[in-house]
Parts: sequence; C-alpha cells; structure tokens
Amino acid sequence: MSRTAGEELAVRTTDLLTVGEVARRSGLAPSALRYYEDQGLISSSRTPGNQRRYQRSVLRRIAFVRAARSIGLSLDEVAAALAQLPDGRAPTRADWTRLSQSWRGRLNEQIDALIALRDGLDSCIGCGCLSLRTCALSNPGDAAASYGPGAAYLPKALHRDDADRPA
Repeated sequence: MSRTAGEELAVRTTDLLTVGEVARRSGLAPSALRYYEDQGLISSSRTPGNQRRYQRSVLRRIAFVRAARSIGLSLDEVAAALAQLPDGRAPTRADWTRLSQSWRGRLNEQIDALIALRDGLDSCIGCGCLSLRTCALSNPGDAAASYGPGAAYLPKALHRDDADRPA
C-alpha cells in the first residue's frame, strides 16, 4: 500500500524530535546538544519558527559520541569517525560495526589495564608516597620518579596525558 504525500510528511514529521526530547532521551543538556552541533557531531533541521528538530537517528550518534568519549577518544577522533558514516540516511548496523571495529584494541587494552589496576591498588603503584612496605621493594628510593609525574607503575592505558593537570 502506498502513502500519499501528506502521509509521508506526517511520518517524517513524527520522526523529528525537539531539543527537549533529544535532551531527555540522551541525558545531555540542551547546551551540550548545541555544542555537539557546532562541532559537526550531530545536525538538525529548522522549523519555520527557527526551532531545532533532530532526526530520531541522532540518538544513536549521541550514544556513539558518549561511548567514544568514555574510552578516551577526543572529540576530533569522534568527529573523524562520524565523518565516515553515510550522509542522507540513518547508519545501518553494518555501518556502526565497521566504525566500532577500530575501538576493539583500545578497549581490550583498557580492560587489561583496569584489571591490573584493580589487582595492584593495594601495592606500590610508583606514585612516590613510599608509604607501603612494598614500596621499598618496588620503588626503592623513589626510583619511579625518573619516569615522570603520576603513578608510574599504572598501566599506560590508564594515563591521561595532562588530563587533570592545570595549564
């Protein structure tokens, strides 16, 4: 059964979400949605009254951005990944699978690092505090200081280069 032009428009209009609806469904503030749009991570159309409307598929893009950020990808890396998605249609499962394949190695490295962190937090991590008995064996004379700031014995995947250092 074919749809009339009016029915097609009604279907398309119901697939458009307001800023408030996207904010509620995604858990992001409207200001974050505008920022993501300014960065080219998501896009919207405008009503005759100049209000933003988002395709329902934007929820998947936002979830993708949040997942990517949670594993440490920068917004530039996320934007580059999203640029690989097709224009003019919602990405398919195959599109998302292809895009996320590059994360597998990074995720596995972080999983291994988190396991090492969990298993080693009660021992010397090379932070320089020298407060544990194991520090004298693992970090005699604070030798780990020569590796640079922070907990030198933590797995590299857990180091956030300058993430929490003041500028």
